[in-house]
Order: sequence, then C-alpha cells, then structure tokens
Amino acid sequence: MSRITSLTPEFVEHIPQQLDRGRLYVSVRFATAAHACCCGCGSEVVTPLSPTDWVLIFDGETVSLDPSIGNWSFECQSHYWIRRNRVEWARRWSREKIAAGRTEDRRSKEKYFGFGGAAARADVARSGERRVGTGLWSKLREWFE
Repeated sequence: MSRITSLTPEFVEHIPQQLDRGRLYVSVRFATAAHACCCGCGSEVVTPLSPTDWVLIFDGETVSLDPSIGNWSFECQSHYWIRRNRVEWARRWSREKIAAGRTEDRRSKEKYFGFGGAAARADVARSGERRVGTGLWSKLREWFE
C-alpha cells in the first residue's frame, strides 16, 4: 500500500473498531486520537491526548498533533508529523535516539505527575515519609486518602 499524505479528522465519541485509511478519529470525551498508520502497514496508531503525551490543535477546520508520531513499536517504525491535516514525513530514528526519546518521555511524565520512578518511591518507603506531589495522580490519591 502507498503512504497516506493527508488525514481527514472525524470527531467521534468512541473510536471505531475498524479504522478507515486516511481518517484521524478524535474522541474529546476520552482524550484520544487514533488512525491507521500512514505508511500503509495497517497498524492502529493510538495517541492519548494529555500534557505529557500528544496535544491536539483544532483550528475549526484542520487538526494537528504535537509531537510527531513515532511508531517505534511497529515493524514499519514510521515517523511523521500531522500538521493541518497533512502528513509530513520525518527521518527514521536510530535505536539510540528511540531509547533516549522514551527516557525523556518517562521523565516528563514523572515530573508532571509528581513521582520519581521506582527508586524515588523506594526511598520514600524506606524513610517512612509521605511523598507530597503536585501532579494529577498525587492529587487524586490525596482526595481518596
């Protein structure tokens, strides 16, 4: 199959079971966007919308997703941007760059959600202190305690 060069946004409540090629499904209710991989391999690409994942920009007519889509877990390992409904192909990343990107993503989530990973949680448990976080999960945990 050939590469897709543009996507048509479709705002839905639920992402459909079957994703049509060339469509970007957006569920605002579930803060998720999904599409069939633009390389044509048929893989389902799901992009959660959040401050630490992807940001959807809707200008009333077109949509953009930021950051780029890097399908590192797929055999195709396609990499592209979705900007104003257009697919802009990006360079392939090396294994080292993919690993560094994943590490940066993990650190961003740890910082945003107010936890420092397994080592920080173990330090807190050993010290008997209660870690006070400012992230969403910390606030939810405090709400229920």
